[in-house]
Amino acid sequence: MASLLRHLVSSPRLPSPDTPLDLSYITPTLIATSGPSSTYPRTLYRNPLPDLLRFLNTKHGSQWAIWEFRAEGTGYADEEVEGGRVHHFPWPDHHPPPFGLVPEIVGSMRGWLSGEEGRVAVVHCKAGKGRSGTVVCSYLISEEGWSREAAEARFTERRMRAGFGRGVSIPSQRRTIGYVERWARGEKRYREGRGEVLEVHVWGLRSGVRVAVEGFAEGGRRIETVHTFGTAERKVVSGVVRSESGFADAASEGVGREKKGDSDSSNTPSLMNGTVNQEQDGIGSKTLSGTGDVVFRPSTRVILPTNDINIDFERRSKSKYGGFTMLSSVAHVWFNTFFEGRGPEQGGRADDSGVFEMEWEGMDGIKGSSRKGTRAFDRMAVVWRVVEEVEEEVGGVVGEAAEGGEAQQIIYAHETTLAEPRGRDEERELGLRVPDDASVGVSRASSMENLASHDRVPEEIEGIKSFIPRGSHKERSA
Repeated sequence: MASLLRHLVSSPRLPSPDTPLDLSYITPTLIATSGPSSTYPRTLYRNPLPDLLRFLNTKHGSQWAIWEFRAEGTGYADEEVEGGRVHHFPWPDHHPPPFGLVPEIVGSMRGWLSGEEGRVAVVHCKAGKGRSGTVVCSYLISEEGWSREAAEARFTERRMRAGFGRGVSIPSQRRTIGYVERWARGEKRYREGRGEVLEVHVWGLRSGVRVAVEGFAEGGRRIETVHTFGTAERKVVSGVVRSESGFADAASEGVGREKKGDSDSSNTPSLMNGTVNQEQDGIGSKTLSGTGDVVFRPSTRVILPTNDINIDFERRSKSKYGGFTMLSSVAHVWFNTFFEGRGPEQGGRADDSGVFEMEWEGMDGIKGSSRKGTRAFDRMAVVWRVVEEVEEEVGGVVGEAAEGGEAQQIIYAHETTLAEPRGRDEERELGLRVPDDASVGVSRASSMENLASHDRVPEEIEGIKSFIPRGSHKERSA
């Protein structure tokens, strides 16, 4: 029974022919595996830690070490792995790493692998896919000179079964791999700063959408909300955007029944010196009814602890009776101001301001999938800058450890502007919610709590059916 469950859970991934464990040799020295566990019932559907250690000791003797990236917990205690061989670089599931971690991770892996002949590095997250793939590709690019395309293709080839999609599929994780390639070409120089969000421009914004700015905290272990835009911080440039959306709106959009608006203008809002050009005649695109082009301007400064910025969208549709709402859209996107400011191409001196743009189709979806629910907007742009006066407090220039040296640590500011966490301990799911007055006044329908019971089935068991090939596949990722 246990072996059957493990097979079902790991079925999208291609195991090594040397073992029934969910484990893949990406190269002779890089092994990707799903997160092992030493506790019941997780040992029923995850690699049992004793079995993994037995395999590594038999195959590689003492020449192996583990790098793990699970902010949600490793699933075992360090004391269960002999010799202090576990290296922890945690960040949240379904997200890219804070870029400041990348030089530290690949530097420590290089230091181990270059020490003695025959050494291997074992990497794992939860499924051994998204976070693990991001690190493996980053190592191949920065330490072995692979191109981004070749590294991603190798990880997919060695880790995934044919027809189950990319090994690294989350757009923001793939964007980070692209950053790594540019970092490696730019002499591995990275200057940490503190990003500031000046404005968020959204074209074709639907009703009932909440927009928030998030960043990493605790060295990347947590994602916390820095700012949630309120209705007073929203300027509708064209069209009509309601604070709330009804069930009928979400249902009609879900089946493609949105009606065209009355605007005949083919112009779209333009960004000029970080603001919308409000003097342009006919500002606005051909919008659908109930949508508009909106500029969000924070009433207080929105400063993040690092260059990493996440823009998060939620759309909720409210019923006329009973106070219920439907969480109908979830999407977010990460970017890094150093790379968007062309830092690697300018000798490590990035532009101190810029604009990051993204289409709805390019946003990250729910739990690392492409599934985002009903469309919340058409296109967005973030006007950002870097707060240089506090740059040295955050870490300054970050390189990579010299041969034989220790990987350079990132030093984070002791104080940040982060607010209380928004509650990512449980992933958001589409579906009905009941009222919660905590978020009244934000730029969307009132915040809701899930109607479902708190006694949730583990995600691995809950999603088994989606792993069984039946002619089509919905991508999942770690």
